Amino acid sequence: MATVDLSDYDSSLVPDASNMRFGIVVSEWNSNVTNALLRGAYNTLLQHGVSPEDILVKYVPGSFELIFGSQQMIDAEVDAVIALGCVVRGETPHFEYVCQGVTYGIAKLNTDYDVPVIFGVLTTDNIQQALDRAGGIHGNKGVETAIAAIKMANFYEDLE
Repeated sequence: MATVDLSDYDSSLVPDASNMRFGIVVSEWNSNVTNALLRGAYNTLLQHGVSPEDILVKYVPGSFELIFGSQQMIDAEVDAVIALGCVVRGETPHFEYVCQGVTYGIAKLNTDYDVPVIFGVLTTDNIQQALDRAGGIHGNKGVETAIAAIKMANFYEDLE
C-alpha cells in the first residue's frame, strides 16, 4: 500500500480565506491525537490568510459531543466548522455506536444548516493508525479539513 500524505495539496487551488471566520470543535478524548489535528488545521487556516481572531476553538469531552459543539459553533456565525475527533476501536461495540452517531450527526448538520461542517474524525483500529494521520507518516488530517473548510465556505459564497 502506498503512503498517502494527507497534508500534501496544491495551495494554488485554495481560495483566499482572509475574509472568512472558522470554528474548530475539538474532542478532548485522545487529546494527543486531536491536539495534533488542531495544530494542523489551525496553522493551515493561518497560512491561507485567516487571522487568529477569526479562528474560534472550543473543546468538547468526546467525539459524540462534536455534534452539539458544531451546531453551537454554527450559531457563532462562522463560515465553516471543523469537527476534530478520534475514535479508536476497542473490545466492545462502543466504537461502532460512536462512529455511526457522530457521522450521522455531522451529516445532518450539513443538511439542516447553511454552514458547512467538515468531518475530521479519525476512526482507526489502533492508536498508531491515528498518530500516523495526525502528523505522522500519513501527514495530518487536520490540514485536509482546513482546506476542505476553506473550499466549502467559498463554495457557498460563490452561490450567493
